[in-house]
Parts: sequence; C-alpha cells; structure tokens
Amino acid sequence: MMRFACLTGKGMAEIRERPLSEIGDFDVLLEMKACNICTTDYQQWLGLREHQGYPMAGGHEAAGVVVETGAKVRDLKPGDLVAAGYTGCGFCDACRRGEADQCAEMIADTEDGYKWGMFGFSNYCVKKINGLYKIKASVNPSEAGFLEPLATVIHGAKKLRIQPFETVAVIGAGTMGLINAQVARAFGAKVIVSEMMEKKLKTAEAMGFAVIDCKKEDPVKAVMELTDGEGVDAVIVAVGATAANKQAMEMLKEKDGRVLLFAAGYPAPEIDVDANQTHYRRTEIIGTFGADNTDFAQAAKALSAGMVDVSGLIEEKTFTLDEIQEAYKEASKPGMYRVSVLLDR
Repeated sequence: MMRFACLTGKGMAEIRERPLSEIGDFDVLLEMKACNICTTDYQQWLGLREHQGYPMAGGHEAAGVVVETGAKVRDLKPGDLVAAGYTGCGFCDACRRGEADQCAEMIADTEDGYKWGMFGFSNYCVKKINGLYKIKASVNPSEAGFLEPLATVIHGAKKLRIQPFETVAVIGAGTMGLINAQVARAFGAKVIVSEMMEKKLKTAEAMGFAVIDCKKEDPVKAVMELTDGEGVDAVIVAVGATAANKQAMEMLKEKDGRVLLFAAGYPAPEIDVDANQTHYRRTEIIGTFGADNTDFAQAAKALSAGMVDVSGLIEEKTFTLDEIQEAYKEASKPGMYRVSVLLDR
C-alpha cells in the first residue's frame, strides 16, 4: 500500500491509502523524499482552481530515491535520486516529438478516479521512467523537486530568445520570478528585478540582481534610469496581475521588445494592447506554459551542477506527510517561497 495526500475540496487536504501499482518493465518503485507545494497546488486548496477537479492527487515538484526497477530499465538503479518530470503515453505525436506536456494522457484521471494522479505527496510511488530525471545524489531532495519549475523557466527563456548582453526585467521576485532571473542571467543577460515585498527584495539582492522596490519608486521610471532611457530588450512577467502586464509593455525599448507572460492569475489578469503601437514598434507578446523533455534534461543538469541555486527559495519550516493540511495553510500565506513536505519522516 502507498500513503498519499490529496485535495478533496476547498481548504481540505487529507491522507489516503491505495494499493501500489505493479512494477512494469519500464517502471521504478520510488521511496519519495520531498515534494514542494506549488502555486497551482495551494491555489486549488484556496478554491481558486476548482476547475482542476477533485480528488486531486497532484504534487509535481517531487523527488525520490529508486528502490526497485523494472526488468527493462537500464539507466536507473536502486539508490539513484530522481525528480519528476511529465509522463505522457509515449506513443502519440506529441510524445514522439518529446513534448509530453502536450500529451492528452499526461493529466488523465487514474483508474480509481484521481485527478492529475502524479501522487508527489506520497511515501512510495511507482512511476514510468520516461517521466523521471536523475539528479546528483548530493543534491537536497527539496531542491531536486525544483526540476519541473526550472524546466518550465528554461522553456520560456528559449521562447523569449534571450541573447548574451541583453537587458531583461523580471517583474516579481517570488519563487518563479527568481528562477526566471537566474536562468536569464545564465543565458548571458543583465537582469533587473522589480518587487514590492521586503523579504523578496532581500532575496533578490542576495542573489546579486539589480532590484527595484516598486513600493518606493515607479518601476517603469526606474528601469528607464537603469538603462539610460533606452528600456529593456525583454520583460518576464512572473506575477499574474494586470498592473504587471501594463508595466511590462512600458519598460520595453522602442523597437523589437519582447514580453513573456510567464504567470497565470486567478481571476485572469488583463493586458491592454495598442495594436498600432505593437505593429510599428514590432513588439512581441509571448505566452509560455509547460516544458518538453529537452528542457527537463537541461534542468536536471543545471540542478546537479549547481548552475541554478534554489536553496534560498525553500522555506525553513518543513512538514511531514501527516501534516499536509498545515503545510497547505503555510504555503498559502502571502510572500512565501516553496514549502517543502518531507516524505521520509
């Protein structure tokens, strides 16, 4: 049997049990070590994403250690630390292109009725190897759980086509904002981070970014001052807010500026686009969501090599699986970074 947490309604997370699946030829049995509570998770707990359905057995920022492997598994062995990516069917056109995030079966209900069915918040779990990525054993499992968010950021950075020596503004210094900032810097860009919460401003400063406290100064004017009036090459909007979308459009350089809409918001934020201005200034507005297999492989390398440091994005207070309800309460407080649930305690 496996013990796991699931959401059963607004504000309700509970522990359940179900039989472990049999280990197929291309499966592995994992002893789960940690799973971080993503924005998607706690927003549903708050009742903001009820369209995702119940019971919701999510938890996609998860890491565990291989206990047993199927007969045809070659690249993983017992004792390996792995983190969870996306698991598609493996046979459809999307999966054959390496785009498991586009597979219709990726978020299909389980046979026993669980939505999403990633079961990241569990003590043991059987998973297909095509959705697992090996992480260096010395990496903290809670940090290894950042594989999925990091992969989505890498995917967005590629769509944004960040070039060396460009200047990129990131609006929002939350978890995803600072991962975006680190990846943009790794791509060779100068990065400016705009934020209003003191805790997050300090974290961004500690990471070495130029920061704008948008409670004290107009972020658009501050960006223009930092760029000698030219504006930035690109803006990454890492908060789902109408005001942030407006600021992003105004921070851009005169020609060929790009805006990446990274974050969703509930209720949905708006964006006011002047079609003529977009036309004459050759502005690009780019949406991004999810990640493909190459992004996951690159994220695993980045975490293993320490090229992206997520240690400062994990809250000090951790929780056990049996404390999942309290963990959701903590994660949903304003200003929190990732709350990690330690599953082997």
